Formats: sequence, structure tokens, C-alpha cells
Amino acid sequence: MKVKDVMHKGVDWVGPDTPVTEIAKLMKGHDIGCIPIGDNDRLIGMVTDRDIVCKGLAAKNFDASRATARDVMTQGIHCCREDDDLAKAIHHMESLKVRRLPVINKSKRMVGMVSLGDIGQFANGELVSGCVKSVAAHH
Repeated sequence: MKVKDVMHKGVDWVGPDTPVTEIAKLMKGHDIGCIPIGDNDRLIGMVTDRDIVCKGLAAKNFDASRATARDVMTQGIHCCREDDDLAKAIHHMESLKVRRLPVINKSKRMVGMVSLGDIGQFANGELVSGCVKSVAAHH
């Protein structure tokens, strides 16, 4: 099975100067837990709901009315390709201990997102179990 067979398609990204309040509204509106961050047509990071809470709301002197994606995002981004075997993407998620991976095409354009939820619906039980154990191990 390929990543493109299980991923969420059509994922959008926002710029690093996007207000955190707008990102939170996007997450709520789309019922998602992360938003990729792009600059100059290239992915540069990710903001998760956890980033907003831990790097934002729980931080000293945090001002939600002024905070932007740049203030709370996790810099750097790891991706998988839409034509990768799902098992390869799962092992990549395990090694990185991440719950989601942006998916890119051959032109390096983001075309979707693959998440633990997607994997849980489509992968075999052994792969799902190993991935969940690895990703959850640091919490």
C-alpha cells in the first residue's frame, strides 16, 4: 500500500507570520491538530495544537494576541513521498516520534498529510502497534 492511498489530500499551509489565533481557528474549523508552515513556497516547520499550548500559552509572557506561527512552530520539517510504501512512512514516523507527516509529490509540492489515524484505519495491526508504541514512548 502506498502513502497516497491513505493520506488526507489537499492540506493547506500558512506563513510564519500567521497569528496563532488564526491557526487555532483553522485547526478547530477543520478538526485537525497541526498546520504546516511555509515560506517562499517551501515548508519550514509545523505548528501543532501541543505547540500552541506548551510553547505558547504555558510560556512566560506569552501574548496570544501578538503571537505568530514563528513564535510557536517546530522548525524543520520531515516529509514522506506520496509514492512511498506506507510501511516506510510508518517507520519514518516511528524514528522521529511524530504523529503526522506532510506528504510531497515528485515536484516536492505538498499534496497531503498522513497521520496515526490514517495508519490505524489502513495498516496491519503489527505496523500500527509498533508505530503507536514508538511515537507514544516519549510521553
